[in-house]
Amino acid sequence: MNTQRDSLPESTSVVVVGAGPAGLAAAITLADAGVDFVLLDRQAEGANTSRACVVHARTLEVLDELGLAGELHEKGVVVPVFTVRDGASAAGPLATVRFDGLPTAYPHTLMVPQDVTEAVLLARLRSAGGDVTRPWQVTGISNDTDDTDGTGGVTVTVTGADESAHTLRARYVIGADGMHSLVREQAGIGFTGDTYASSFVLADVRMDWPLAREEVSLNLSPEGVTVVAPLPCETGDRYRMVATVAEAPQSPSLADVQALLDARGPRQGKVLVHEVLWSSRFRVHHRVADHYRAGRVFLVGDAAHVHSPAGGQGMNTGIQDAVALGRLLARVLDGAPESLLDTYESTRRPVALGVVAFTDRMTRMASLRTRPARLLRNTAMRVLSRI
Repeated sequence: MNTQRDSLPESTSVVVVGAGPAGLAAAITLADAGVDFVLLDRQAEGANTSRACVVHARTLEVLDELGLAGELHEKGVVVPVFTVRDGASAAGPLATVRFDGLPTAYPHTLMVPQDVTEAVLLARLRSAGGDVTRPWQVTGISNDTDDTDGTGGVTVTVTGADESAHTLRARYVIGADGMHSLVREQAGIGFTGDTYASSFVLADVRMDWPLAREEVSLNLSPEGVTVVAPLPCETGDRYRMVATVAEAPQSPSLADVQALLDARGPRQGKVLVHEVLWSSRFRVHHRVADHYRAGRVFLVGDAAHVHSPAGGQGMNTGIQDAVALGRLLARVLDGAPESLLDTYESTRRPVALGVVAFTDRMTRMASLRTRPARLLRNTAMRVLSRI
């Protein structure tokens, strides 16, 4: 762990701010291309909670290009089926979505906790000769506006754990510092969107669950939406639960989780929660950065887009952002035209807009409360799932 002023260089080609999955993926891509960079994170060590735990087929394809898909598969649970159920009904699923027909080498969803994904990414980064420099808090970004001679750049001001200050000069900066991104704020980029009224309960539990571990289950009810997905474990009883509630407790207890699943879970069998391994509450925003680039500053991951957890797209979109941007920067630093970097926003921002719109529709559809609206929704889902 680096904390001293002399642990940072005076200059580098790229500064990556934030060592979550997106920041690590960007750094790996740069390291593989031989680009010098500094990856900064304000935490003294990486997070050790599961948080995002869904890795989709396209992301697995991207991670395969980095040589990581096989290792993640060894640590995760392959889930080829997604079902939607009406928690108030004992009937079968309203819709069953199978991934095994996708034209990919990875026709499934992979369930693997985020701390495991980050550990795999970090090991890969270190094998490529890179690492995370911790704990440094970025306090300022000064983005040059006069770049007519091609020597412009960005001055990054940071503070260490011992409150020592340092500045370093970079050709480019990647903001991978999350929803409350200081990089985005300092670059003057707006973050347009809104916040859902409901709060969310997030819990990793050990429980008896009546449905197959080969499926992710989305359970609808007038009280809110509940998602349950299997997580890897030797005993086969570890699951992730996400549920919307009007006002979630700060640290949901076993009794809270059991009550939610009793009220909203499937009627095909008994649900019994044995242990809460980790729990949290959060509020969900649906926002997209007005731009992904301001001069020599770029945004990836949650710094660029946040949305409902419906569909588990957040981390996936961020990793794909990061690898795409890292490759573009490597090409430009190797002599390609600077204008190539404009394609980052033009290709990746529409993806985020589509994800935000899709997850917003899913969230609102799942939260319908009146009986006529729910009956119409259920009928439409049954029909569409057969087409």
